[in-house]
Amino acid sequence: MAKTKPTIEPLFTKYQIFMIVILSIIQFTVVLDFMVLSPLGEQLMSELKITPAQFSRVVSAYAIFAGLSGLLTAGFADRFDRKKLLLFFYTGFVLGTFLCAIAPTYNFLLMARIVTGIFGGVIGSIGFAIVADLFKAEVRGRVMGFTQMAFAASQILGLPVGLLLAAHFGWHAPFTMIVGFTILVGIIIVVYMKPIDEHLKIKNDRSAFTHLYKTLTHKSYLRAFLATTLLATGGFMLMPFGSDFSVHNLGIQRIDLWKLYGVTGISSIIFGPLIGKLCDRIGQFKMFLIGTILSGVMVAIYTRLGITPLWEVMVLNVILFAGITSRIISSSALMTSIPELKDRGAFMSINSSVSMISGGFAAFLAGLIVVRSESGNLLHYERLGYVVMVSMVIALTLIYIVDRHIKKIRKPAGVDVAV
Repeated sequence: MAKTKPTIEPLFTKYQIFMIVILSIIQFTVVLDFMVLSPLGEQLMSELKITPAQFSRVVSAYAIFAGLSGLLTAGFADRFDRKKLLLFFYTGFVLGTFLCAIAPTYNFLLMARIVTGIFGGVIGSIGFAIVADLFKAEVRGRVMGFTQMAFAASQILGLPVGLLLAAHFGWHAPFTMIVGFTILVGIIIVVYMKPIDEHLKIKNDRSAFTHLYKTLTHKSYLRAFLATTLLATGGFMLMPFGSDFSVHNLGIQRIDLWKLYGVTGISSIIFGPLIGKLCDRIGQFKMFLIGTILSGVMVAIYTRLGITPLWEVMVLNVILFAGITSRIISSSALMTSIPELKDRGAFMSINSSVSMISGGFAAFLAGLIVVRSESGNLLHYERLGYVVMVSMVIALTLIYIVDRHIKKIRKPAGVDVAV
């Protein structure tokens, strides 16, 4: 009698695969909406006739209100069906993006970015909760790997397409594109996503505000929140004026910006998995140290550049983002080891909100430092470089303290401390 081969259970069900895809697409649209404003900066400031300081307020408004919204809703996230919660905030996000697509003035655009931030800032944390609900712990890393590829995909697919649309149809066009795409995504969510409400069957008498307060005031968590505050400074300070600096100071043609962002996005997809493996091999803090040194050196070089060939700017940008990606991946991995299990959801929501709020204030501060000369060039960009490098050194010190704390609390339990 022939032996029957044992059936191998697939890693994911068809519905789980669908959810991975839809969560990745949702993340892609939110990230794209946030990131597309930066490369549009030079064109937008020119057409709306606004100053760098005013543009920085547009960027910071989204981040600040996204952070505040995420912070205020963190304690209530487990009290509703996650599908309904996702649809509510995604609808508001689409509305905010639509307002950006029709914004005729600076003040209208500022209001539109506030609306978009209030709703868009919560979507990411809802996605993390859905992943935890639908997938076993053993496969969540792979799921998160797919969903986080949205950042690189937005640079490879979204930003170049958005820049090309803006170059031919005006700066409103990328937002119109996002609105059309997100409406289709919303319809798919309504029709195909099942209710996610198992968590509602668990009785929870604890006040949402009490849990939020205790997490916010936990001594060891505060060090992590402070480190996150400084980690967000660098990217948010340099990012708002990246396209403007490239066009007016480096001499890159506006029509070629899509090439610069596309190459950077492709490099991020290539470097991301390699950096992740290296992070596990040599340790998270060591990888963060390498990323900080590399980023600091490149910031010092990049912010002092004059007219530079496109290929050279591409190379420098790729190296800079390799350093930034190293810092993001290693610090994110380190942060997951800090909270206790009972505080993990609240900690991650607060940490994300802290990042957005501090990044928003950093963008606002950058607008006060950078000014435009009569010739159109940005002045004092190198001063931003000094501030970013100082924040990197302080963040490195705080991450070192956090790393030592994690190793200390793990040793008594006999857990592998190679973090």
